[in-house]
Amino acid sequence: MAFETRSQIGARSQAVAHEVDVGLRQYMLGVYNYMASGLVLTGIVAVMLSSSPEAMAAIFGTPLKWVVMLAPLGLVFFLGARLHAMEASTARTLFWVYSALMGASLSSIFLVYTGESVARVFFITAASFGGLSLYGYTTKKDLSAFGSFLIMGLWGLIIAGLVNMFLQSSAMAFVISAVGVLVFAGLTAWDTQQIKEMYWDGDGSEVAAKKSVIGALVLYMDFVNLFLMLLQFFGVRRDD
Repeated sequence: MAFETRSQIGARSQAVAHEVDVGLRQYMLGVYNYMASGLVLTGIVAVMLSSSPEAMAAIFGTPLKWVVMLAPLGLVFFLGARLHAMEASTARTLFWVYSALMGASLSSIFLVYTGESVARVFFITAASFGGLSLYGYTTKKDLSAFGSFLIMGLWGLIIAGLVNMFLQSSAMAFVISAVGVLVFAGLTAWDTQQIKEMYWDGDGSEVAAKKSVIGALVLYMDFVNLFLMLLQFFGVRRDD
């Protein structure tokens, strides 16, 4: 019976670790590629609709606006509940549908803010998101301790936002935006670490693809919400 030497065991361990590292990079690259392509689709739809006064009037001048605004939320809940039972190709298709619906919903920001300021805030968000996500991916610190506080902060933002729909307080809107920037900045780093930890080198291609889609969806929502919060601070309103 042949026994492996210590050097042979070390070399084999390094080879396995290298395979896992390569697989993890490919998995995370898939997550970012899906997310980026979703954002591109969202931007295209938003710009196309906002450039058509007829389309904007048809959507936001009628009850159809509630469908456009609420459909993405419903689709997110559906994806979360049914992802385990659907094929990866179906999950990808629904992600594209969700991205397009978000583009239709976000086209309304061009009615409020100038196109130049929207573009500027987008690049600010992209730079901030990139740094935060990179931190979440590379840090050795376990960020799970912050997760519960971030989730509580998220629910607080949702409740405060619903309340302010009736109060219409500018001061409260400012506080919500300020807290929102901090919450979604933290969620970006935390979610990136959680998505990284979802990776397992033993996953089949179907499972890995679905994990990539759900990871892309999570980071996509972090990006969009961070963008909307920053837009409250740096966006230039058309009536200013």
